[in-house]
Amino acid sequence: MDKKIIIFDTTLRDGEQSLQASLTVSEKIQIALALERLGVDVIEAGFPISSPGDFKSIQSISKIIKKSQICSLARCLPEDIDIAARAMERAINFRIHLFLGTSNLHIFSKLKKSFNEIMDMAVSSIMRAKKYTTNIEFSCEDAGRTSLDNLCKIVETVIKAGATTINIPDTVGYTTPTQFKKIISTLFNRVKNINQAIISVHCHNDLGMAVGNSISAIEAGAMQIEGTINGLGERAGNTALEEVIMALDIHKKKFNKYTNINLKEIYRTSKIVSQFCNMPIPINKAIVGKNAFLHSSGIHQDGVLKNRENYEIINPNSIGLNTCKLNLTSRSGRAAIEYHMKEMGYKNSDYNLNELYIDFLKLADKKGQIFDYDLEALAFFKKQQNIEEYFKLEYFDVQTKLSGLSVASIILMCGAQTNIQKATTSNGPVDAIYQALNKATLYPIILKKFHLEANGEGKDALGKVDIVVQYKLRNFHGVGLATDIIEASAQAMINVLNYIWKSKQVNKELEKKNNI
Repeated sequence: MDKKIIIFDTTLRDGEQSLQASLTVSEKIQIALALERLGVDVIEAGFPISSPGDFKSIQSISKIIKKSQICSLARCLPEDIDIAARAMERAINFRIHLFLGTSNLHIFSKLKKSFNEIMDMAVSSIMRAKKYTTNIEFSCEDAGRTSLDNLCKIVETVIKAGATTINIPDTVGYTTPTQFKKIISTLFNRVKNINQAIISVHCHNDLGMAVGNSISAIEAGAMQIEGTINGLGERAGNTALEEVIMALDIHKKKFNKYTNINLKEIYRTSKIVSQFCNMPIPINKAIVGKNAFLHSSGIHQDGVLKNRENYEIINPNSIGLNTCKLNLTSRSGRAAIEYHMKEMGYKNSDYNLNELYIDFLKLADKKGQIFDYDLEALAFFKKQQNIEEYFKLEYFDVQTKLSGLSVASIILMCGAQTNIQKATTSNGPVDAIYQALNKATLYPIILKKFHLEANGEGKDALGKVDIVVQYKLRNFHGVGLATDIIEASAQAMINVLNYIWKSKQVNKELEKKNNI
């Protein structure tokens, strides 16, 4: 019979601890609501003794969240426990999460106590927490480096005292999956009252094994997994919950386990956490990374177009992502070219695939990544790729005042003859020069993305600006590189404007052909 794995999310506690800036109460509420929609069983909303802001956030979340359990972290100290309970008093169902170091390293060097004193602290803290709730979790901090004899002793003792969930954290990401599985198996074999509590695990990713350790713990009998969305957390982060959830789903026959997670909310929740926490998702991140469902190799692209299962074990639709991305580079094959042309509405009879592919490879070697509008130009207006750029920025000057207003003046060459001069005022130097360029070209464009990164250090560092502009429902990409950020921004926009102009020439050429 399938058994449920409890999903315990600590994005708002352990995850938030790792951020450069604390989340606001409003941001935490939005994340908590997203976690509830996702179907998370337990939301660890914070560590209320740590700050008045954390206390207020937990209070607010406790009033709003109805389906998930709310949990607060507390040290094994009376004041911590009392404040944790007070912060959650408006919650429908809440849990107090106690933690205490159990490894010799933590006991002697951090806590300056004996193991027997630690046992007494744990028991007295559970007794105090029982005044507020019977839903008590106890974490053996640094369990991964705790001797098995001591770990078994304290687990048996705290269960007897009334803890209903026992968490076995690999606090510093020390163990390997084989070692961690042995720890959990030993507890089940040696602790007499082990079946009176839920065994949970909380793994860190210092050696990149957090998810592997969590899965191995499930195999050994653990029934609760603790982690965060996108793997946020102290140092190298926590177990990425989306990875564990999908591993259980893909291998449901092997594990005979299930979760209450709404899989279609995974991608949206990941994006919400990334945006509010200002923590970009690595492009190669499993499940939710930009490249997770992107294919560049020609062999892979051909295989995916024939049957997605050839190179994808997860259907992106299942996590709420409706996309099939075939990246166009020099590694792409004819199948990807044909797919992109079809997506743009062209039939095979409209162009010569073999000729297009040869031209495509030449341009891809020069440019790196190819976009749909490049394919159009190659297929229907090939000569356009070899002529000089239509728009050239001959001169620009930007003056910024203390008020924040900036005045940009430009001289833009349009073709061989036309010289346009424009001046605009706007908030910020980049926006001012973009407004001037827009007025000069009269293209109704919308800036969708602006990304700046520095290459190198010091005054000679190059600023790389990558932008995406929407023009008539199509996206155009542009890149600028210069030691001056404003110049790099201007280059990127000129790059885009030239792509738009070329695309317009392609459309004119097609209209001529259709009228013949």
